[in-house]
Amino acid sequence: MPTGMLFKEAMSGTWQPTTTGTETDSARLGGGLIRFDVVAETTELVRPFGTVSGRLSGTLSAAGLADQAPAIGTIEVSPIEHRRIRYTLDFPGGDGTSYRFDGWKSIEWIHALSTWTTLPGTITGPDNRTVGTATLRFAWKDAPSLMASVRMRRSRPTRDAVELAGRRWDGRAGRLEVWYDTFTDAASGTGFWLHHEIVAPSGPASPAFAHGWIAVFPPDGRPVWERFGPSTIGAGPWFSAGDEVRAEPGLRTGRAGSIRWDLRFEDRSAPLFTFPAAAWDRELLPAAQIVPSPTAEYRGSIVADGQAYELAGARGASARIYGHGNAERWAWLHADLGGGDVLEVVAATSRRRGLDRLRPLPFVRLRFAGQDWPAAPMAALRFRARLALPTWTVTGRWRDRRLRVTVTQPDERCVRLGYTDPDGASATCTNSERADAHVVLERRSEGAWVLEHEWSLDGTAHAEVGTRP
Repeated sequence: MPTGMLFKEAMSGTWQPTTTGTETDSARLGGGLIRFDVVAETTELVRPFGTVSGRLSGTLSAAGLADQAPAIGTIEVSPIEHRRIRYTLDFPGGDGTSYRFDGWKSIEWIHALSTWTTLPGTITGPDNRTVGTATLRFAWKDAPSLMASVRMRRSRPTRDAVELAGRRWDGRAGRLEVWYDTFTDAASGTGFWLHHEIVAPSGPASPAFAHGWIAVFPPDGRPVWERFGPSTIGAGPWFSAGDEVRAEPGLRTGRAGSIRWDLRFEDRSAPLFTFPAAAWDRELLPAAQIVPSPTAEYRGSIVADGQAYELAGARGASARIYGHGNAERWAWLHADLGGGDVLEVVAATSRRRGLDRLRPLPFVRLRFAGQDWPAAPMAALRFRARLALPTWTVTGRWRDRRLRVTVTQPDERCVRLGYTDPDGASATCTNSERADAHVVLERRSEGAWVLEHEWSLDGTAHAEVGTRP
């Protein structure tokens, strides 16, 4: 059953600076035409007698203030309960300042025609200072395109992160299961990588074992790392290697060589499915990855190379992999974009015969303003990856959005570790928890691509490239 809606709307009118602004502001801004073109997405069906909220994204132009600026915000539809339809849009001005448009249609049923199509509002700048007022109107000539844009959306039930963190391996040979955590300490700029594996070799006479490693990436020196295991696999539904290393929901403790860690983490956001959920649930692919905790915050202590790190609110993610082994070649990115936005990329070529000759297939999941994009399982076919070091890229489009991702892993910020698959094949992973990433999101509007949002991460992106051998 549909549980949400999507539609496109355009409104235009005029705006003028307020008299409370400085004379310099008034002369510089001047006022004039204003217009926004947005896509509205709600998680509920619009109800005439209730209130439904959603997100807005698109572009806004205001003479003297902004030209086709990317705009994001909210919509509240409450025609009877509160007798209004409210729009808020945040956008950058041409002067580099952030602005907000806030307005609402005050619904009066006696004058329904005018009140449903007229949107008065205010524009505010820094410190909530009022910059100007505006009046926008919906043009009836745009009604056919608005009606044609309406789509019903279905929201999937939220999955439990604890359930997704549970052990998948059921004793079968030729399987690889991974729990891994990557996070950045904002205070010191240090990145961390904690990796746990269960490896069940393909040969029936070879017992399964648990092992892993931890790596520390300080901003002022070369990374250091240590391995633990191989060890016996502990009992229970989670990961344990011997008596010291444990990976349980919200808990990571252990020792590897000279490095010790005792960590807790929590995340209130929903799990992120980089691959289609069915690929994880039904093992439809040779391997699949998910992120049960995509915006986790870590606290606790790590002692490495004679230095103690006391963490409080270190941002990162806890992710999982399960399948027959590592890819023929691959690239991975986790980018915390701030404000709950996050980007996860896995671009890989399978080791299966025939498939190993194909170019890497990028699975991309962007959580932006509370929504996951792209939502379609086969959207990966519309993306392309170019894998190399120190820089690799992923580009592609889905429907009316286009994404460009550039990742740089400077050699001095990387570690290289050897992997072994269940069948005994080897691979090399080049990993950096202090990578750089540049992410550009564009939206198609009136036949042209316009910038919707742009992010630049300097030393806080988590990334790796895997090669053979």
